[in-house]
Amino acid sequence: MLKIAGAAAGATVAGTALAARPATAADGAFAHPGMLHTRADLQRMATRVKAGAEPYTAGFTRLTANRHAQSTWTANPQATVYRGSGTPENYVTLYNDIHAAYQNALRWHVTGITAHADTARDILNAWSARLTRLDGSADRFLASGLYGYQFANAAELVRGHDGFELARFQKMMLDVFHPLSEDFLAHHNGSYITNYWANWDLTNIASVLAIGILCDDRAKVDRAVEYFKHGAGMGSVKNAIPVVYADGLAEWVEAGRDQGHALLGVGLMGTICEMAWNQGIDLYGYDDSRFLKGAQYVAKWSLGGDVPYTSNTRKKGAPGIWSGSETASAAAAVDPAMARPIWAMITNHYTKRRGLDAPHLTKIAARFAPEDGGGDYGPNSGGYDQLGFGTLAFTRPRATAAEATASPTPTAGGSGASPSGGASATPSSSASPLGGKGGDLAATGSSDLPAWTAATGVAALAGGLLLLRRRDRARRDTGE
Repeated sequence: MLKIAGAAAGATVAGTALAARPATAADGAFAHPGMLHTRADLQRMATRVKAGAEPYTAGFTRLTANRHAQSTWTANPQATVYRGSGTPENYVTLYNDIHAAYQNALRWHVTGITAHADTARDILNAWSARLTRLDGSADRFLASGLYGYQFANAAELVRGHDGFELARFQKMMLDVFHPLSEDFLAHHNGSYITNYWANWDLTNIASVLAIGILCDDRAKVDRAVEYFKHGAGMGSVKNAIPVVYADGLAEWVEAGRDQGHALLGVGLMGTICEMAWNQGIDLYGYDDSRFLKGAQYVAKWSLGGDVPYTSNTRKKGAPGIWSGSETASAAAAVDPAMARPIWAMITNHYTKRRGLDAPHLTKIAARFAPEDGGGDYGPNSGGYDQLGFGTLAFTRPRATAAEATASPTPTAGGSGASPSGGASATPSSSASPLGGKGGDLAATGSSDLPAWTAATGVAALAGGLLLLRRRDRARRDTGE
């Protein structure tokens, strides 16, 4: 796919991974809740917060302070959502409502306060009653991917709550989001397979996987898993992480592009791995834990460490319209203060679930803890690409030796209808150019398209998702 220069392209490192699951999805019924959070995860959060244990309480404080996590939130559903320049963009409404639904649902599971479940349910019901189409430029595929996986995760947390129209919501996901995600993975908007950087594939793999779990659709889950392992696009694991070095690090392909997109890709791949794991599928350990090596690489590089980079060249454009090529020859410059809420989930998997050494992940996770969520990293769309709150959601005790060597097993645990703890619990905007302003996150931009793109509808070659910049840490810590 990519033309890799240098002897390091064939280097491998053995002995760091545990045995991976077979290539197909786990047999048997789906576990619900079973995307980013299982019943055991939700119970752990509720129990630890109720006990006042750190860092759970610090993470929960971040959640309750977020304006999206308030039970007073009111949805603003649209019949058609547009994303991309040249269209009447209104996708800011969608991602704000999704994060409000997710945050209220999570807050319900921790506290047992039914008002938060009702708010999450009402947001999701409002959208499934109205939304019929995603439209726009090539960025509509970013919308199908990013908002598809996030919407499904919010719904998974309230799937059995009184009044939630699950069947109608599933139909919306199958009719509106899944067709675009699948079409992108199959056809890449008519472009050369390498025209789109890894993040475009990863968003849509995540969406197909999450929709498959939400809808109990084994074929969709298997499709996402197969593409992750063997897909032709740049988002499959061996194309996103094309070179493994002798020191145990593995090159993240978008490190040759910029730091923001590399961080985004790591977060998306971690999201895919976590959702698969909770259905009994080990993508974290696939190919001798290739993702661990890639995440360690990005963590070290993002903290200002020196990393190797093997030059690669990718073809751009679309057949019969325009073609060119681009070579990345070195890792881009970094800002050690740049962050996304991605590290707690990945670090806790490898160091706590699996008992592996991951010093760069451990260091970067500690640096940016406690993690916030959507709305805390600036007002632009990039600040909403991850659901966040990893310190609360993914901090876990270290597994025993037997647990660390076990294959993942989906944890059946009810329908997700009731919270997991708490005193009152019952039993079980327009995008800005890449770079942003001040302390905000930059949003998606497609400014590097050739002129023919607008006329033909062929997608942005870089598209871009965002460049993250940490807010002034002192302001955030004081609540300003």
